[in-house]
Parts: sequence; C-alpha cells; structure tokens
Amino acid sequence: MTKIAVVGTGYVGLVSGAMLSDFGHTVTCVDVDEIKINMLNEGIIPIYEPGLETIVQMNFYYRRLNFTTDIKDAVENSDVIFIAVGTPSAEDGSAELQYVLDVAKNIGTHMNGYKVVVNKSTVPVGTGQKVKSMVQEILNERNVDYPFDVVSNPEFLREGSAVRDFTHPDRIVLGTESERALEIMKEVYRVLYINETPFVETNIETAEMIKYAANAYLAMKITFINEIANVCEKVGADVQKVARAMGQDGRISPKFLHAGPGYGGSCFPKDTIALTKIAKDHGEMISLIETTIEANERQKLKMVNKILNAMGSVEGKTLAILGVTFKPNTDDLRNAPSLVILPELAKEGAKFKIYDPAGENEGTRRFEFIKEKIIWCKSAYEAIENTAAIIILTEWNEFRSLDFNELQRLNGGKYFFDLRNIYNNKQLNERGFKYYGVGV
Repeated sequence: MTKIAVVGTGYVGLVSGAMLSDFGHTVTCVDVDEIKINMLNEGIIPIYEPGLETIVQMNFYYRRLNFTTDIKDAVENSDVIFIAVGTPSAEDGSAELQYVLDVAKNIGTHMNGYKVVVNKSTVPVGTGQKVKSMVQEILNERNVDYPFDVVSNPEFLREGSAVRDFTHPDRIVLGTESERALEIMKEVYRVLYINETPFVETNIETAEMIKYAANAYLAMKITFINEIANVCEKVGADVQKVARAMGQDGRISPKFLHAGPGYGGSCFPKDTIALTKIAKDHGEMISLIETTIEANERQKLKMVNKILNAMGSVEGKTLAILGVTFKPNTDDLRNAPSLVILPELAKEGAKFKIYDPAGENEGTRRFEFIKEKIIWCKSAYEAIENTAAIIILTEWNEFRSLDFNELQRLNGGKYFFDLRNIYNNKQLNERGFKYYGVGV
C-alpha cells in the first residue's frame, strides 16, 4: 500500500491520517507540537470526535499509524505528503498561508525522489501554484531536480461525524495537473473508488474553489432559514413546517434548513470571509455571501434580544445554559453563538450555570473574562436547579428528552428558550413553561 505522510495533527490531519491508515496504508502523522505527538504516542486523543479514538489506537497497535515531530524522516520515507495545517484568518479576512508554505518549504528541503504533495487544508484559489513554486524554489537552491506533483484534495468533514464522512463521502475531489498523480490519488482512495464513490477529477484551481463554494452555499442556506424564521415570528407562521415543506422539494432538500442562533465552527465563518476576500481581490462582488456574514452576526444578537424582551431584565438572575459548543458531538467553541450570547447577557447582569457534555475545558478558557459569573455543572439538571430560565444553545441528544417533572421539582425557571427548536411550544406551555423557540 501507499506510504503517506500527513503534516499537521489538528482536526483534519488527525482524522485523515487515522482513516487512511484504516484503509491499509502506512501513515506517518507529523506535527511540530511535541506535547501533542507524545500524547498521541500514548494513545491520548487531543480532540473530541466520536469513534476516532478506537481507530487511532487500533492502527497504531498494528503499526500502520505513526506519530512524529521528524518531518525529514516523514518526507523521505513517504510517496504522498498531505498538507493539513491550519489556515487561520488574517486581519484582512484572507486565509493565512504561512503554515502551508512552511510545510512546502520543508518538503522541498527533504525531498529525495518523486512525491505527490496534497493540499488538504482549506486554501484560497492559487495556493496549489504557490506550493508548487515554493517546492521548486527550494529544489533549485539545493541544485537537485526531483520530479513532484501538487494535488488539491479538499476535505468535507463535519465535526461530530467525521469518521463516517471519511468512509462514506458524497464525493472525492481531486485537482491535478498530472495523470500520474491522479492515478496515485485513486490508489490512496482505492477503498472508496471500488465502492463507487463519485470522483470529481479537475484542475487544481477548480478543486480549491469547490470547497469554498460548497461551504459558502451551506452557510447561506442556514442564514436564509434563520431570516425566514424571524419573519415567521412576526406573522404567526411556523418555520419548522415551512422548512419541512421546502425540503420536500427535490430542488432544495431539507439539509441545513434548521433555524437557530446562527452558524459557527471553524469552517463556515472563516471560509465565507475568505471567499469574499478572493472575490474582491479579483474585482468581483459576491454580495450574497457578504450579506450572509452580516445576517449571521445579527442572528446571534437577536437571540439576546429575544431573551431580554421576554424576561424584561436578567439583572442578578442566574440562567441555565445547556450547551456552549457550536454543534453537538464536538468540543469545539470556535465562532459558537454562545461566545456572543453569553457575554452580551453578562453585560446585562446575568449569571450562568452551564452544562455541556464536552465543552467545559474549552469553555473555561473562552469565557475566562466572565468566569466570576459562571458555574460549570456536571449534568443538565444540576445546571437547571434554582435558575430563572433555561436556554438550549446546542442540540446535544441528551437535551432532547429532559424530564419536565424533574425540571419543575428543581425550581427551574419558567422561561424556556429553545434556540435549536428541539421541543414544541404546546408541549412546554401545557407544563407551565413560557416557551420561546426560533421562528415558531
């Protein structure tokens, strides 16, 4: 099987490396963070992702998966090298390519024969050519002439379901300039190829654009239904039934038509902003995405106003917060609506009892500046006891079957803000709660 190096052991790199080793390849994951590499070598997974720990530990045991800080050894002994490092937003909104190009420089420095260099990181159009130029520049400085190819292979992993997404993808996108590289990448993904997973074969620039276009469209779809939800509240319509009927139209589909407090995470906010920067740099307007970004930020503040308008004041009141991660089945708080909603409520004098099945460690760091207003709890019921209101911010499964009799016994607040629409107003109102959803 193919010998593969994956540079970067963040979310994308670790999941990709583990799953490729599970496909039978020999994979070496590389990172400059020695502490993280030591943890992984001890079987400790630094991210929360259901099902990943078992796959990492099994393939590590069978020596198909290795972890190291030695990029020289990894490059020299691999046929295919995936770049899976972070591309954070720069001050102007563009994707920061420093880490990607640093890896390219290292690949050029240690290359000892033909290699396929694969961009797995989410990068703007043109990055593949920059990586190609950087590798060639270093080879020229070394006065050697090793052949290599660059491939764009964007990832479409959803946090919380990444293991299944990797093994059952909607498509594999391969942007190449070489038939040789294309055939090697088909071998890398042979398990999926023989299972008739669709392969999109295109040039590098198109592959890079596919990733941004897909994420921007999904962000726009979420924002669309949120804005429809806001109108539904004013006119007496039910956004859930609106969305259900829309989703039954084969041209639309029901996915991502769920009203809520706004999207978050590591992809949609960063990628939408980066796409607007790409468009501007090339003299084009992409106003739908610009409006999507603005509307998503407004949606978070609308949730604050919803709570304040209903309760009148939160001064001196303790609110039960169920979930702070941007979505369930992850410990990720990046750009989560909670990062806007809680500080705004804190300004109005609120205090919080918070429970999140996986978000406490990261939440403690993110909310350090209001830590005197926060008590972290070990269960939803502990968080709800003796509070003025219940606010569901993340739709973890365990929040879908709360015992309402227990809520009443614990003196939980009569105000029930279901910002993920996992209950219905009749169900709660009949039990004496004042229910507030989004668009219902």
